[in-house]
Amino acid sequence: MNVIEGTGLIVEEPVWSLLLSDPLEIEVAKQHWRRVTVEMRDRDLLSPSNGHAIQRLVLAYVIYDRCSREVADSGAVLKPKRGSPRAIARLSPHFQAMREAANDAATLEAELGLSPRRRNGVGKVAKKVTRTTGADAFLKPRTG
Repeated sequence: MNVIEGTGLIVEEPVWSLLLSDPLEIEVAKQHWRRVTVEMRDRDLLSPSNGHAIQRLVLAYVIYDRCSREVADSGAVLKPKRGSPRAIARLSPHFQAMREAANDAATLEAELGLSPRRRNGVGKVAKKVTRTTGADAFLKPRTG
């Protein structure tokens, strides 16, 4: 796994080659991962527990892009089969998958606080701060 510089080893990037086979899609997934994790880090929203949700978001983006290319080439409606009197035009499965990926991405963006409307509703990651005082240099813990 790769760690994006500046995320402080908070969330490791998945090995995209295990999830995707197309080298171009792998590069796109890396770019999406970097964009999302850097934005979340800058807004103090990035935590290790968000890793899998971010992975699902990136995959939703990739699937949306894949399906939208197919819809752009073939159209959103499939033509009926020739010679069959009962055949009807129907929505392309790629169009349906594209819409589902868009809904998944929108839901995950809202949960992660990435969508503009939800940005203020997501709480920042609590940072553990050790409180010290001047006396701590002189006081030692008492042993049994």
